[in-house]
Amino acid sequence: MSDMMQDIESVLFSAQELDAIVARLGAQISRDYEGKNLLLVSILKGSIVFMSELMRRVTLPCEIDFMAVSSYGSSTESKGKVKILKDLDINLEGFDLLIVEDILDSGVTLFNLMEILSVRNPKSIRICTLFDKPERRKADVKADYSGAQVPDAFIVGYGLDYAEKYRNLPFVGILKPEVYEQK
Repeated sequence: MSDMMQDIESVLFSAQELDAIVARLGAQISRDYEGKNLLLVSILKGSIVFMSELMRRVTLPCEIDFMAVSSYGSSTESKGKVKILKDLDINLEGFDLLIVEDILDSGVTLFNLMEILSVRNPKSIRICTLFDKPERRKADVKADYSGAQVPDAFIVGYGLDYAEKYRNLPFVGILKPEVYEQK
């Protein structure tokens, strides 16, 4: 981990702070989805750590599934078009769908994804994001559940990456600009 630490400008959320955020979201989702047919859908790869922790904090029956979509690659800006790399295995009809995302940034990916999923007839579609960057929004998307707002900085750790690296950091930190500006 020490090699990765030299690329981190500062820690934004410690492991303990992240745990508290996820506990709060899990409790809120558990209350709101009582008696409903909850399906948690993790958007891979970034939300995998958040999803694994969140689903353990949801105290009611639920199912899970995973989607992989491409919009970032190894760049720092959304390309605006969603390509489904791994689709859901579950038929959405009758489910109350909760999309679990690591970060809501421009909103373009989620906007397009919600359009794709809505035609599959779920009972409802809502969004749960660990982090929100509202000042970067380009599409009309708002999270129903949001862990925390983050500054307009490049953050990594707890599943979030830069060029597929840093996902395994147990905290969320701000990546030094020289790391991603050198490419």
